Formats: sequence, C-alpha cells, structure tokens
Amino acid sequence: MRAVVQRVSEASVTIGGERYAGIGPGLVALVGVTHDDDESTAATLARRLHELRLFDDGRSSVADLDLEVLVVSQFTLYGDISKGRRPSWLAAAPGAVAQPIVGAVVAGLRERGARVQTGQFGADMAVALVNDGPMTLVLEL
Repeated sequence: MRAVVQRVSEASVTIGGERYAGIGPGLVALVGVTHDDDESTAATLARRLHELRLFDDGRSSVADLDLEVLVVSQFTLYGDISKGRRPSWLAAAPGAVAQPIVGAVVAGLRERGARVQTGQFGADMAVALVNDGPMTLVLEL
C-alpha cells in the first residue's frame, strides 16, 4: 500500500462540477492499493495516518488535535513509466480488490475517532487542496 500524505489547511473533492466532500485543517491521503495488500495493511495505514506527528512542529497528530482526514483512492500511485511514455498499471490492484481495502482504511480511521471525508471510488474527481507547509510525505507499507 502506498499513500501520498499532505498536511492541508483545506481540501475538497468535486465530482461532475458538484462539491462531493471537503475538510478544513488536517490531512489529505491519496491511497494506492497493490496486489498483496489486505485489511491488515489497511489497519496499519489507518493507525499511521491518525498518529503521524505533522502538526505543531512535529509534536501533534490528527488524533491529538481532532483534525480531519480526506481519503482519496488513487490507483495511479502504482503507475510504472520505466519502460516508455505510456504508464503500466499492472502493479495496481483491480477495483474489486482495492475498493474494500480503501474502505477498510476509512473504517479504521473512523474507529479511532477520526473525522473522515472521502472521494468516490472510480469517479473522475477534481481534488483541490491548500498544502500547509508545504508538507508532503510518501508512506510505503
């Protein structure tokens, strides 16, 4: 599982010209699923996202400050362009496998008490955010 995590002052998802989800201060997590990921991997990612100390000069987390998280499925995180100009998506898990695992990340965050918004799996989404810092990290599990 791979996640690009950004600390934001605000973020939103728009689908078909309509605002679908949005958060104030917190984290945006673009989440990619590969073939060997499972609910255990999802639980680990949820815990890591909730506890990452990216606020107040590294002293506080989403959990500590009761901030929001926007989770957006992003199969393109497993795109491979090492052999040319056209990406290969072979490393990305198919939608039927990935969707419940991304759902498990969201469920794991909510079980921990996080306020979570999501994109819509498989939709053509416009994700807008104001990166706070800027702070962008890649988590690889």
